[in-house]
Amino acid sequence: MPENFPTQVHLLNAARELREPWSPRVVARVNDQYVKVAKLQGEFVWHAHEQEDELFLVLAGELRIDYRDRPAVHLRPGSLHVVPRGVQHFPVAKEECLIALIETVTTRHTGELQTERTRSLAEQLS
Repeated sequence: MPENFPTQVHLLNAARELREPWSPRVVARVNDQYVKVAKLQGEFVWHAHEQEDELFLVLAGELRIDYRDRPAVHLRPGSLHVVPRGVQHFPVAKEECLIALIETVTTRHTGELQTERTRSLAEQLS
């Protein structure tokens, strides 16, 4: 897969350009990490990433991340949160929310779970 990323990215503008919610787009790579942007609205799916932590950075809007075994985390613009590897989580954005994600290049969109919302890495790189 080609990885020809621009030398400069405005994360908020890149996220604003997205049309489909819950479909991350890779905008940069740093060593073994991808930087992605996404537009979120509504509820996602319960899932976990068994081998990788996942960093959420809210650019605009508000995001709640629910957990099965701990209190939910509420994020506003400029806030970030790391979901630990192997932990079930459920992202929810009542209104449109724009985020950046930093994930290991091996991170699957919905972990081992496959749903109609799952996006392959090829789709995220296109």
